[in-house]
Amino acid sequence: MQVNFLDVFLDVFLDGFLNNFLNNFLNEFISTPLFGILVSLIAFQIGTILYRKTRVSALNPLLVGCVLVILFLLYVGIDFETYNRGGDYISFFLGPATVVLAVPLYKKIQLLKSDALPILAGIVAGSTAGMASILALSSLFGLDEALSISLVPKSVTTPIGMEISRQLGGMPAVTVAAIVITGIIGAVLGPFICRCFHIKDKVAVGVAIGTASHALGTTKAIELGETEGAMSGLAIGIAGLITVFLAPLLIYIFGLLF
Repeated sequence: MQVNFLDVFLDVFLDGFLNNFLNNFLNEFISTPLFGILVSLIAFQIGTILYRKTRVSALNPLLVGCVLVILFLLYVGIDFETYNRGGDYISFFLGPATVVLAVPLYKKIQLLKSDALPILAGIVAGSTAGMASILALSSLFGLDEALSISLVPKSVTTPIGMEISRQLGGMPAVTVAAIVITGIIGAVLGPFICRCFHIKDKVAVGVAIGTASHALGTTKAIELGETEGAMSGLAIGIAGLITVFLAPLLIYIFGLLF
């Protein structure tokens, strides 16, 4: 059998060269922020497609995206720190994205002026009840103080919640997880709970969802209608301010009582 040494040489050379090139390229690419950004966008887009096709609330794009990212990282064996180099860039845009939610509020400014007192009262009551229930349940189940504090700002946006947790002696990483879980649950179950309790007023629905589940819930409120989205966007900002001022006071009071 005649052997073509040129073909053998090219096969071995190209095979080795391509393998080394691809391995080096992938290693370099994975270590860049672009990797985390790309994985996040692809996972979220898959979640968005699934939700649009099925319209099942449980298939919330963020929830599906989180699950897909976790499964992918576990499968390929990439640690969270490597992935989060790109995740940090996405987190940076959380603040500006939240500010954009003021646009529907501006369109409904007259409604806010006419119902300002009940809207503000509802947000204050909802925020206070949310924090108080966390502290009461934490005391009931004997949770660690740092863990309890970390869960208190669960219903505000991530930048505010992390800073509150850090200032009060909590664990910001736990706070972020609690905020994400709270937002997903609010987006999935919020409209269903409103229907169960026959809450049909658009302003009340928007205030309830925004106060309980911040920006993630607001994305669902916007789907329900412009009024719901506007009131939910308003609730995010006011609930954040209320949490900043009331969280230390409630933690102190519950510390004395329990």
